Amino acid sequence: MFIDEATIELIAGSGGDGCLAFRREKYVAMGGPFGGNGGKGSDIIFKVDPGLNTLVDFKYKKIIKGDKGENGMGKGMHGKNAQDIVIPVPPGTVVTDYDTGLIIADLTQNGQTQIIAKGGRGGRGNMAFATQKDPAPHFAENGEPGEKVKIKIELKLMADVGLVGMPSVGKSTFISKISASKPKIADYPFTTLKPNLGVVKTPDSRSFVVADLPGLIEGASLGHGLGDKFLKHIERTRVIAHIIDMSGYTNDPYQDYITINKELENFDKSLIEKPQIVIANKMDMQSSKENLKKFKEKVDKEIYEMSAIKGEGIDKIILKLADMLDKLPKENLYKEEKFESHVIYKFKEEKPYKITKDNNTWIISGKAVEKLLIMSRLDTDEAILRFSNKLRKMGIDDELRELGAKDGDIIKIMDYEFEFKE
Repeated sequence: MFIDEATIELIAGSGGDGCLAFRREKYVAMGGPFGGNGGKGSDIIFKVDPGLNTLVDFKYKKIIKGDKGENGMGKGMHGKNAQDIVIPVPPGTVVTDYDTGLIIADLTQNGQTQIIAKGGRGGRGNMAFATQKDPAPHFAENGEPGEKVKIKIELKLMADVGLVGMPSVGKSTFISKISASKPKIADYPFTTLKPNLGVVKTPDSRSFVVADLPGLIEGASLGHGLGDKFLKHIERTRVIAHIIDMSGYTNDPYQDYITINKELENFDKSLIEKPQIVIANKMDMQSSKENLKKFKEKVDKEIYEMSAIKGEGIDKIILKLADMLDKLPKENLYKEEKFESHVIYKFKEEKPYKITKDNNTWIISGKAVEKLLIMSRLDTDEAILRFSNKLRKMGIDDELRELGAKDGDIIKIMDYEFEFKE
């Protein structure tokens, strides 16, 4: 089954909790803190596997979760890091953030890896907090939560040459003649329902990859026919091979040529700027010679003639394609800048929290505050004092007072409620 799009949610593993423990041994006076750190949660990593050519594994798997790191233990023992989750994807996989549309990764090289969701660090045990002022801390941290991200995955096939044209112009017959690819061939439109890849070897031992794409029709860029699903696969190709049925049996060849180029331009203007070779197919038909003569009067380009079904003129075409590819560098589909966001000028640093009021309850939200709460183990007086000091350093106490908070007011962070005190 050929699947080239999927939307999934990734939840990386949370870090293990730090341990709150003390050294108590018969002959060790003043043993001190002895709690180890938690292990790191598992990252979720995409890795290019050249043996894959579809995203079918993501069709039914909508959520992928990482494993939590091992909790810290007594006697200063640290928890074990969770094993990373490595997911194989085909070459040409593009990962974008579902909510923002920003590109996270463009995976094209064999074996290339990219962390898509980062696992949380392990919480620190009380050994890590020992200082000269506080040699025996009575608190430890919970593990950091793993990153959660909803992503869209698209497969844009890795091919050097993309075959385009109206339905039934002979694209599938052509690729079956020049490679070992065995696409379905029949005498009705839209026989090809999925892209087919074939490796071509020229008589002088050069090779390249060709993609046979389902037939395009007018309005393909708007979703008519199958075009909107498969036009994106042309984006990675370096050369477009435009095959035209020169017999004129079903359509006017020149009108087909104009229609296909218009659809390429409407979908993405960069497609019409790609090097394009025009191939006149079905030249064994009686009407083709006359139609080719009229076509050349309107199109000022070199036209390559062939009869795909008889195998005539094919060698000349594949040698021409190889020559064109030799002169063209391989370029990335996306520029590096698209993977980063640049701040031109920063007027004011944003606060890591937001305060709103609902009746007599003050609600504090924000990733930094919520993360601090999740990682705080509020099971000792010292841990609660440390948590409140961190909120105070963020400026939350001062802002609550400015907004009119009074003694006894309820402060809510996530599902936890606290009482405000002056």
